[in-house]
Amino acid sequence: FGMKWNMGWMHDTLDYFSMDPIYRKFHHNQLTFSIWYAFTENFMLPLSHDEVVHMKGSLIGKMPGDEWQKFANLRLLFGYMYAHPGKKLLFMGGEFGQSREWNHDTSLDWHLLQYPAHQGVHRWVKELNHFYRNEPALYEQDFSPQGYEWVDFHDWEQSVISFLRKARTTDDLVLVVCNFTPVPRYHYRVGVPRGGFWQEALNSDAKEYGGSGQGNRGGLEAAPVSFYGRSDYSLSLTLPPLGILFFRGEKPEAAEDSEAVEESEEALHGEESENPETVDVNLVWPKTP
Repeated sequence: FGMKWNMGWMHDTLDYFSMDPIYRKFHHNQLTFSIWYAFTENFMLPLSHDEVVHMKGSLIGKMPGDEWQKFANLRLLFGYMYAHPGKKLLFMGGEFGQSREWNHDTSLDWHLLQYPAHQGVHRWVKELNHFYRNEPALYEQDFSPQGYEWVDFHDWEQSVISFLRKARTTDDLVLVVCNFTPVPRYHYRVGVPRGGFWQEALNSDAKEYGGSGQGNRGGLEAAPVSFYGRSDYSLSLTLPPLGILFFRGEKPEAAEDSEAVEESEEALHGEESENPETVDVNLVWPKTP
């Protein structure tokens, strides 16, 4: 076995998430510090049984705020874990937001799945698993710095971070944007490495997961606007409250094919309009009065 539990990530992350969001901006380094050492070992990110026993409470119990905010925080926590470099360990019960801490003498509280909020968390973890398996950018280079790139980690005042995950084939990119406050951010600009369409593949605030339904309507085209000096393109996003967004970048060849189709269609229409032999059928066959 060649992996090591990343206890530093676990302690910093759970400590950060347990804070009232109004204070999180003063502890922004607890989000960013783990990347300094993320590639020094083959790390696993553990949300294990150790964190939900011995009067520590459940994961949902650690989250601050009212019931809606607790579940939004939990979905954000799981999304952040899946996006962060390292293999994932999630102890049973967390996947549907069990309210009680784990008790080895009793079964899990499966009856909670009759409630929409718990159903939403369960559905969210299921979608994260599918997305993770189908996106090489999220796992192929977990142990290599080539698989990760910060977009912006400076926005401590708004408690927002953004980064890229990369596959071995650099055309496969996933952009991740996290908003760790319950305040939605509109027209929030994030730099991206290339143009084309960026599909909003996952949004933890979608209504099917129990969120408020704020997002970016499935994705948007990158605008030729340089931002933060890192690229010639950027996205103007709606960041949902206590939400995480995953965007799948359009591959360059797909964008080129799309442009080629558009150009060929324009050329075809142009030839038809210039062709003197083209006849309007309404002139040849007049309508019967």
